[in-house]
Amino acid sequence: MAKTIKDTDYLVISARVKALETGLLTRERMEQLLDVRTGGEAAKLLQEWGYPQLDPDRPEAMDAALSAAREATLADLAEGLPDPRYLDLFKIKYDYHNAKALLKAEVTGVSADRMLMDMGRVSAAALAAALRERDQENLPETLSAAVAEAREVLDTTRDPQLADIVLDRWCYRDMAGLAAETGSAFLQGYVAAQVDAVNLRTAVRTLRMGKGAEFLRGALLEGGTFSPEAVEKAASGGGAGLRDLCGTTRFRAAAEAGSDALNGGSLTEFEKLCDDAVEDYLAGAQYVPFGEAPLVGYLAARETEYTNLRIILLGRAAGIDPAVIRTRLRRSYV
Repeated sequence: MAKTIKDTDYLVISARVKALETGLLTRERMEQLLDVRTGGEAAKLLQEWGYPQLDPDRPEAMDAALSAAREATLADLAEGLPDPRYLDLFKIKYDYHNAKALLKAEVTGVSADRMLMDMGRVSAAALAAALRERDQENLPETLSAAVAEAREVLDTTRDPQLADIVLDRWCYRDMAGLAAETGSAFLQGYVAAQVDAVNLRTAVRTLRMGKGAEFLRGALLEGGTFSPEAVEKAASGGGAGLRDLCGTTRFRAAAEAGSDALNGGSLTEFEKLCDDAVEDYLAGAQYVPFGEAPLVGYLAARETEYTNLRIILLGRAAGIDPAVIRTRLRRSYV
């Protein structure tokens, strides 16, 4: 029988997380990265703040360095962690991202190498070999079932978008199952908030593309605080009901931006506010003295930080105006 893990078992790791939180990049530091004149100066600042050497002129090398920094953080936290499944939850999405890239590569004949991210539970090379050889025996059970169904859909329809929908459904089902296994209400709430964000995005994107209710029904995910049926109903009639659906929730601003996006407004702003709403759920973890909540909050904050760094560094390299980059940054945890 598995040992019951109590919040007091997280006393040591919670103290470690509180110390690590002081190293998170604040909004002020993000502004410094935007204000310096060159990408080289931005990379130098990041080194001063504890990041490895980054080459802003080589996006692939920069991504590899950020991935290495993420892996170092996970390895650091793995020592003394009462339940390693909390780390796995932040790896799952990369398994499914890589599966999408590899299956699309099978259809298009274009190499997936540049799309793969070696940050999942399964190494990108091992997953590529499993799919290439059609031998999924050593993959996690849920991932194996997901790949099998997505490949069947792809073989039948030749439509990568439909295969992606299948993999997204399995991805969040995998995450929800793992969260439930831990018994953590906070972790389950985090997954539900992510599902809500995905479903809201899906509703707005579907309407913008002019696809019908049947497509939306097949794309919406189970497991959020808003049922798929409620989201589908709110999206009917051009999406006018999205504001009412989310009116008293943390997704209110995102839903309003979504309605605006359906009338010519910014899709980028809408999607950013969806992410910010999930961050709002996590914000309370900073005030919990110990337990799994501070750990989950910190891991999610690091994910947001890596996203923001990619937006800043790749945006600078592409010559995008800092004012435009600033509007794309996700809300910081600190």
